[in-house]
This record gives sequence, C-alpha cells and structure tokens, in this order.
Amino acid sequence: MALSSALFSGISGLSTLGNAMQIIGDNIANVNTVGFKGSTFTFQDLLSQSISTQSGTAQVGRGTAMGDIAASFEQGSFESTGNTTDLAIGGAGFFVLRESGTQNNFYTRAGNFRFNKDGYLVNPEGYIVQGWELDENGEDTGSVTDIVLDSFTSPPEESSRITVITNLDSDSSSQTASLSGAWDGSASSPIDSDNYVYQTTVKVYDSLGSTHDITVYYDKGSGSTWEYIITSDPSEDARTETDGSGNTPAGTAAAGLLARGTITFNSSSGQISDLTLYNLTDATDWDDSTTYTWTAASTNSNGYYEFVADFLGGSSTSMNIEFNIGTKDDGTGSFVNDSLTTTQFASASTTTFQSANGYGAGDLQGVDVDVDGVVTGVYSNGQLIPLFRVALAKFQNNQGLRKVGGNLYRATRESGDAITNRPGTNGLGSIAPNSLEQSNVDIANEFVKMITTQRGFQANSKIITVTDQMLAELINLKR
Repeated sequence: MALSSALFSGISGLSTLGNAMQIIGDNIANVNTVGFKGSTFTFQDLLSQSISTQSGTAQVGRGTAMGDIAASFEQGSFESTGNTTDLAIGGAGFFVLRESGTQNNFYTRAGNFRFNKDGYLVNPEGYIVQGWELDENGEDTGSVTDIVLDSFTSPPEESSRITVITNLDSDSSSQTASLSGAWDGSASSPIDSDNYVYQTTVKVYDSLGSTHDITVYYDKGSGSTWEYIITSDPSEDARTETDGSGNTPAGTAAAGLLARGTITFNSSSGQISDLTLYNLTDATDWDDSTTYTWTAASTNSNGYYEFVADFLGGSSTSMNIEFNIGTKDDGTGSFVNDSLTTTQFASASTTTFQSANGYGAGDLQGVDVDVDGVVTGVYSNGQLIPLFRVALAKFQNNQGLRKVGGNLYRATRESGDAITNRPGTNGLGSIAPNSLEQSNVDIANEFVKMITTQRGFQANSKIITVTDQMLAELINLKR
C-alpha cells in the first residue's frame, strides 16, 4: 500500500520548503548588508515509483527536493557616503582582498574600506585591498600587491620655469644709463627706486623646497627698447664662480645680479619684436661692474632663454630657469608672440600674469579615488600624486564562488581562476567613489515567496495528517 510513501512525500515537501524559508529568511536578514547578493532557489521532483494501472505501468512521484540554490548577482543600488575610501562597483567584478599574514585571496562586492594604523587599505575584518602601485606618470608597475600608504610626504621639486607677463608704459622715460650698473648687491638696498621704471617679483623653489624671490627690474631705453635685469636676494645668492682674487659673488656688488637683457617692441603695435638675455658668469673683480663677463644665452628647445641661479652653493646645485615673457624663438631666430605676451602700451606699467613651476615639500592630507580605481594622494603643497590603482577580478562562473562570510567569496574549481584587470576594462565595471553598493534583495519579492512557501508548507503538513487518518482507518478494519 502507498500510504507510507505518501507520508514520506509530505515529509520531503516539509523539509524542502523549510530550507526554502531559510533562504528567504537569510535574504531578508541581509536586506541592509553592504554588497550582499540575494539567493534564489528552485525545486525538483524525486525519482518516481512505477505502479500497475489498467493501461499498463505508470509512474508516481515520491516527493520533492531542493534543485538548486543560486546567488543573484544583479546590480545593487548605490548609497552616497561622502567617505573617499568607500567604493562601489558599477558593473561586473569583485574587489580583491588578501588575508593578512597569508597569501589567500578573497573577493567581495562590499567596498567599505578604511586605512588602518599601519597605512593599509582594509575592509572591516582587516583583509587588505589589492591593486597596482603607480609610477609618477600614473602607469601600473609590477604585479598586484597590497595598497598601503608608506610615504606621507611629497618631495619638493625645484623651479625650472617662470612666466612674467607685463605691460610696460610706453610714456615712461629712462631712469638710469645702465640698469645692471645701478645694482649693488653689497648695499642694504641693492638698487634705488629712482633707477628703474617698474619691477615685479616671482617666487621660486630650490631642490630642497625652500622659496626664493626672483625680481625683474625694467627701465626704458632709447626708442621702444627696454633694459631689464633678473635678480635674487643678495644674501641668498650662493653662486660659486670666483674672480681673480678667488672671491665668489656673495657679499659683493654682483651678489644677486643673475642676468640682464633687452626687450624691443614694435613702435606701432606695442608687441615684442626682439629679445636678448645675458647671464652673469664670471668676473675679474666681483665688486667692479666693468669687469663682469656677460655670456649671451641661447634659446632652449622650447624657444625660451634661460638664466642661472644657485641658492645652495653645492657642486651641482645651480638652476637653469626658463624665462618666459610671452614670446619665443620660432627656430629661425625670429620671435613669435603668444596670445598672452608682454606689451608696451600707453598705460601704467603692471603685471598681467606671473607664475613659476616647482613646489616645496608637502604632507599627505587625504586621498581621492576616481572611476578608473586610481588612488591619488592629496598633499599640502597642492600636489596630486597617483599612488595605486584598485584591482578588480571576474570569474567565468560566478555561481561557482563559495561564500565564506563577512561579505567574502572564495574561488573554487567551479568558478575558475580569477581574471584580474583594471576597472573599466575587459568587461569589468567602473569604480564609484564615495559610495557603497547596497543589498540587491527585493523585500516585496521575498514576502511573496514567503507567502507561497508558507502555504506550500501548510499543504504538505495536511498530507501527513490526512495520511495518518487513513492509516488509522486501515488499522480499525480489524477490531
């Protein structure tokens, strides 16, 4: 008789639907878990039993079993957090994490990362985020490694270029016969204000990150030609060239006087038509301007003249600084003006624009992450230095990944090996900084499944109670 088989069919239904309710409960419990991927389930029938019928042999099912439990890797919504190290993946892929103290890699969609006390970028369980270290050009170097901040300073970079754009008043008159001759670096005031028409100062950096003022003085010459000198603070001039007595420029009339030259303007347009520059490189006597050796400079590969300064006084501490006033040599000896250039118009002399490259040492103030996964250090000297690129991994079979808790997955034979690459390449998603991916569980859908599962469980329990009543009637046949 098949009554006992009916009992076991009902039991299989109760067991299977109980497991289904456990999956539903797990999904609902993790509705607010960062990066959680809900699970779905399917049922399948068990091996059927053959019975005899009037038309021959037929099959009767023996109950049900859990056919498959699969993770749903649909994209979850993003929540903006305002934390620069909170990361979400828009598209396919997983963050790669390494368990501290081992070489075991794990994978996750939860990007709630922080820097720990040792500078490592970690998840809440202390697993270290993996990525590529970047060179100064932002290019990946080496293989995937730990993302760790091991340097909290940005080294200084000496200045190699200054830009000084001015308008020089065409109505000015000459103030001195020789602007360079009026300079006396040994005096408390190296040049008197009566000896020049206009001056402007730019700040530059040496190789150690110290700042120094470069001042350019202008005086009107004959016609539309202006004389200029490039100077520094005499007390900071550490050039090591010696005169006939073995003296360096320091403390002499030449201290701080670096270069001189002329600017010739077109008398009708007020635009630059010619430019010269001479560096002060040698002297028979640094205290006598008539013995200075002025060396004509040649334009560099960019078409600009360079002057020489030295603020440190070492064997190789001199600085060649490009001098840009808005015009450059076109390669034929003729000067071509930029859109922003020094001019000679009938208006007050003024500085239109000035800048210098280089910067001092800086302290790390924070990090930013972009959509390509590049972790950029933000330093107090204004520098943005690329440090690392976050790595993403994908698998041929995501369903083969094994959950290990803590929002982590582990690769298995079924998943295949991880394929690691840059975000946004090879089918991988991009990074959404300052955001976290939320659980992809749909509560409404889970509640509907809960109702159908509950009703199925009730129906299967009725099979057992009714079958029990039928067995009781069978036993009562013999009294």
